[in-house]
Amino acid sequence: MIGKIAGRIDYIAEDHALIDVKGVGYLVYCSERTLRSLPPAGEAVALYTDLLVREDNLQLFGFTSLIEKEWYRLLMSVQGVGAKASLAMLSALGPDGVSRAIALGDWNAVKAAKGIGPKTAQRVVNELKDKAPAVMALGAGRAPDMGDDDVLEDIAPVSAPSAPIGGAAQSEALSALTNLGYAPGEAASAIAQAQENGGGEDTATLIRQALRLLAPKG
Repeated sequence: MIGKIAGRIDYIAEDHALIDVKGVGYLVYCSERTLRSLPPAGEAVALYTDLLVREDNLQLFGFTSLIEKEWYRLLMSVQGVGAKASLAMLSALGPDGVSRAIALGDWNAVKAAKGIGPKTAQRVVNELKDKAPAVMALGAGRAPDMGDDDVLEDIAPVSAPSAPIGGAAQSEALSALTNLGYAPGEAASAIAQAQENGGGEDTATLIRQALRLLAPKG
């Protein structure tokens, strides 16, 4: 299994990038958001990867964070969702957006992805809602490092694109709320709603907003 790749970008196409690792070119499929975040041709890059094995084909998929990779794998576990549909949802919403939509049960947001119908969107939300807290807890993850000079030869180190700060704040807020005794699903839903309401990117603000939503009404 190829879990990470570090090299130099040869070119970026509509749905994939070719990454040169010491003279060997790896064709890596990515979401539109990930492709847009990559540096230009000739620059160094590192991505987490997942290898899809089929009888007649091997395809390598790339991700800039652990949370993106985990959502890709979970979305693929839903009946009727393949690699193309999974990348379409990540392209439309991003990993944090997928987290919020599923935690809130917002299948309409999922349906906004290209090629995703209402039945598939509802199935995604219903099957993955209980798993959202664990993925959200990954937060921004750790951006894959660039590797050593032996791998990159004469390539100048360039930081791989990292997930937004909001991912880390989301993870820390979820941990804080579960430590206070709230159920993971309940806490994840409140955090997602707080973010939808513009609850802020920093951890403290996100916790305060989520606590207001969790407070007994009346």
